[in-house]
Amino acid sequence: MSQAVTMARIYLIEGRDDINKIITRMVELDARGFTVFKGVAGLGTDHRLHKASLLALSSELPIIIEFFDKPERVKEVIEKLGNLVKPELVISWPAQSGI
Repeated sequence: MSQAVTMARIYLIEGRDDINKIITRMVELDARGFTVFKGVAGLGTDHRLHKASLLALSSELPIIIEFFDKPERVKEVIEKLGNLVKPELVISWPAQSGI
């Protein structure tokens, strides 16, 4: 049986954002299906390319935290992340679970 859910994605930068605090808070909030992805390259809000290389491992690589749940639950989790995450770095969209 399918269920309407909301997917949410939070865009962060390693070394700039307190990833460990955000992950701890996500666990405390029991964010359903959350996964943390580390990118190998990304264009930051500063319009600079951040990328990994063998010569210099950047400490400013992109990090994405993605999770899903009922729409009202996703809204609640995002609100409870408070000042750990800038609102403009969070996107969400409707999806179906269990298709």
